[in-house]
Amino acid sequence: MSQKNSSETRDLRVVYGACPHDCPDNCALETHVDAQGKAVLVRGRVDHPVTRGWLCAKVNHYLERVYHADRLLYPLRRRGPKGRGAFERISWDEALDEIAERWQQISAEHGAQAILPYSYAGTLGLVQGAVADSRFWNRLGASGLERAICGHAAEEAVQLTIGGRLAPALQDLVHSKLVLIWGSNPASTAPHVMPFLREAQRKGTRVIVIDPRRTLTARSADQHIQPLPGTDAALVLAVMHVIVTENLHDEQWIAEHTVGWEHLLPRIMQYPVERAARITGLSAETITELARSYATSTPALLRISDGINRHTNGGQTVRALACLPALTGQYGRLGGGLMYSTSDWIKWDAQAVRHADDAACPPVPRTLNMNRLGALLTGEAQPAVHSLYVYNANPVASTPNASKTIEGLMRDDLFTVVHELFETDTARYADIILPATSQLEQVDLHKPYGHVSLQYNNAAIEPLGEARSNWDVLRALAARMGFTESWLQDDAEAVIRDVLEASRAKNPALQAITLEDLQREGTLQLPFPENERVPFADGHFRTPSGKVELYSEQAAAKGYDPIPGWDAEVEGYQEPVAGAANGESKQTEPRLAGSSELAALPLVSAGAHHFISSSFANVSTLKAKEGVPTLHIHPDDAHVRGIQHGQMVRLSNERGWCRMVADVSDAVRPGVLAAESVWWPKHSPDQRNVNWTTSDRLADFNGGSTFYTNMITVTREEDSDTW
Repeated sequence: MSQKNSSETRDLRVVYGACPHDCPDNCALETHVDAQGKAVLVRGRVDHPVTRGWLCAKVNHYLERVYHADRLLYPLRRRGPKGRGAFERISWDEALDEIAERWQQISAEHGAQAILPYSYAGTLGLVQGAVADSRFWNRLGASGLERAICGHAAEEAVQLTIGGRLAPALQDLVHSKLVLIWGSNPASTAPHVMPFLREAQRKGTRVIVIDPRRTLTARSADQHIQPLPGTDAALVLAVMHVIVTENLHDEQWIAEHTVGWEHLLPRIMQYPVERAARITGLSAETITELARSYATSTPALLRISDGINRHTNGGQTVRALACLPALTGQYGRLGGGLMYSTSDWIKWDAQAVRHADDAACPPVPRTLNMNRLGALLTGEAQPAVHSLYVYNANPVASTPNASKTIEGLMRDDLFTVVHELFETDTARYADIILPATSQLEQVDLHKPYGHVSLQYNNAAIEPLGEARSNWDVLRALAARMGFTESWLQDDAEAVIRDVLEASRAKNPALQAITLEDLQREGTLQLPFPENERVPFADGHFRTPSGKVELYSEQAAAKGYDPIPGWDAEVEGYQEPVAGAANGESKQTEPRLAGSSELAALPLVSAGAHHFISSSFANVSTLKAKEGVPTLHIHPDDAHVRGIQHGQMVRLSNERGWCRMVADVSDAVRPGVLAAESVWWPKHSPDQRNVNWTTSDRLADFNGGSTFYTNMITVTREEDSDTW
């Protein structure tokens, strides 16, 4: 364990660590521990180039989470009916024996493919995330899980277009003349972007935010543009149309660094600004001005994040966005290009992480998409899933079409194990609950997706009660199942050492970094050569052609449209059709009309400022700051529905319903609804949240999620109690 003394902290031990949560910032932490072994302070490290001494509104309250009165401290077994939340304490030996016995029985009767691990981003660590997600399950022969709930469509789109997720450094924002933030709200979801953005603005950088919602980021932008949800690709193509027809594109750069321009150009010409104005609900003047601003500002940086891909047309939307910088030659410029993710600057050796090719591991029998969990548990998976092991996730709160998930969890023949810090909504349906460690109680290594440091997490305190880490539980289960491979028993430090060693061959930046350095320093900047600082500065892209692929043969081979385009969402506003004889156009009704009187409206359920998905949503301080589950509705839409500010409203569609408190304001544009997520259903009077209404259909690319393709009917609750 790395530890340093500081007279400024009254001889408290200072232990270096890393924030584990699903955020690109991946902050460098220092935890101050007293003589009794209790953590008394968690703060951001001053010497980290991105963290710079401060933490977000969530992690500032990390100790409230660690020492929460509701922490699970011992293994539990269900008593009585599923979902009632009645459990009795048992020992770890009893819990592990029961799990192993049930799995051996299930494997004998149905095959190990009847066992499904379910996890996502409760921690993004190498050991407690990636290794825990793979090694044991590969050896067991369990079903694979397609972890597609967040950015799967966007990741695929970026890979197909430029060949890798290689975002520029945040420090380079100051070199941008224009920063276009499209469908992203970094002030809430990547807050350490904001000081760099503010510095850029002070030096003259113009910031434009494109989002149907007036987000915290949008409030401080120079311009805020509000298209209808799911119409972004049409807007991008219209921006391209203006750039091309006004001869603002860089023909030489396109000729030298792209393939498929002859295919993309005809598609662009199908989206004049007048058509896009009708689709997006924006004025032609706004679209034209946006295009000119982007094309005449060099360098210009386009920032996107995963919210933009959670539509049925999300993959094509991101394909279009990733092509936009190519039209004016922004890729490879200091302060220009695409800022999405830094994930591909360093890649861990896949075999060292997963051991999938080890002779002891059978082939993965099948892979099931996590977005379809409810459907999988209620008959879609054949053969059926007979055991579910949940960790790093809270699917009852966070999966789409949540009532279907609960229906599946209620099956008497489903053996469910939940490894958690708290009795979440999901844990209430478990047969066995196992107590999990927090980040302060475990060892891990983190590779950020918003910057290029490696962060080592030393355990700062001993595990509370009998809590165990993800990897320690799976090591114990491997032993119970009779698996003898050494790579299933290595401790976290040994795992990290082996993965680092194996990954060096293909990652020169790792050559000078040792495990001992990481343990001692806590955080190390990856030492890239100066000529590699700017992504694609050498003009080479990691695609098969080595160029930006405006037309993608890989996309065609996967059954996607190889040219970026726009398709109306499965649920949502459709393209207007010709109207009366005077040539005017009219907006067609949304495909899902909620009633004969009032049309349904699209609901965007983006991340809350004080929660990370459902993490932190049980911390009292943060719940109080977030308020209550709130529906943002424009005054025009509220008026026709007779809804008053502060009134309880009912949101419903064919999937389900929930209740929220109405915020009647211009936080959203007319014709759009918004709500922050993810609230724990158990904290609602109705035991529901917004995911009772969200769809579990898949996006156009890569099995991605479609949370924001969600049409909702809103009605006032006449005689409801207050929240």
